[in-house]
Amino acid sequence: MKKIIIVLFILLTVILWAEELPKIDYDKLTIGEEQTLEVMTWNIEHFPKSEFTVDYAAGIISAIDADIIGLQEIESDSAFVVLLNNLQTQNPEDKWNGFRANTNEWEMNLAYLYKSSIINVDSIYQIYPDDEIYHKPFPRKPLILEFSYYDQKLFIINNHLKAMPGEKNIVRRKEACKLLDEYIDEFLPQENVILMGDLNDQLTDAPEENSFNVFLDDKQNYYFADWLIAADSTANWSYPYWKYRGHIDHILISNELYDEFENSGSFAKVITIDKFTEGGEDSRYKYITDHRPVVVKLRFTQSSE
Repeated sequence: MKKIIIVLFILLTVILWAEELPKIDYDKLTIGEEQTLEVMTWNIEHFPKSEFTVDYAAGIISAIDADIIGLQEIESDSAFVVLLNNLQTQNPEDKWNGFRANTNEWEMNLAYLYKSSIINVDSIYQIYPDDEIYHKPFPRKPLILEFSYYDQKLFIINNHLKAMPGEKNIVRRKEACKLLDEYIDEFLPQENVILMGDLNDQLTDAPEENSFNVFLDDKQNYYFADWLIAADSTANWSYPYWKYRGHIDHILISNELYDEFENSGSFAKVITIDKFTEGGEDSRYKYITDHRPVVVKLRFTQSSE
């Protein structure tokens, strides 16, 4: 009898705990459309940081409905597989697929999720892989997704640059950006390129301490799609906490994509999960991550006709 009472108590506790989990109004997160390409960057801190993170992340990704997601801090391969399986179950028509790197010594790996129903992947590979030479600028190796979207060939470079303020860390981020610019110049000079990720710094810093001068000073070839968000102190930034508040997750496009970004219906946006979650920022931080996703929507005229 005592065992039955204990089991019933445990079941009741689980049920009550489940009922207390914060609810998310997923309908308010949707940004995806059939006529546009949506590319998203999202740092899912120490994924999974709670036993509920995988389910929440799958629900959020499904709701946003982006076509490609570049992820950072994917520490568990098994949890990543469960996340992918959840997406496949929730959206079988999208034929979700994914890839997680496994070379980071702290398991803070980069990853991709994508809808193989419309994204034809040619290759996924790391660049600057030699740790002896490139560990300082790239504590996490950049991860490239080479793919086709209808009749368009594109390259996404997913990054997670060195964190924290201070001159030494700024120098490391500057060197990373310099090397990324050199790589694009040498190997992708006329390609549609999207460079994105948790870049761990602000676009609006003064020139002498700005990590992104190599891109910001070359407007002929590069544009940060999220520049207007970064430049607006009242905007929804990707890292919203008052003490460290900043917009540090970015999406850079090459000039080959300027026309698509200027098309009607194209834009960049921070997805404010916390504003549609019970408990707000505290709930998002506790159960999911400290970062908000950033999405760019691109309308390719030929592809949407």
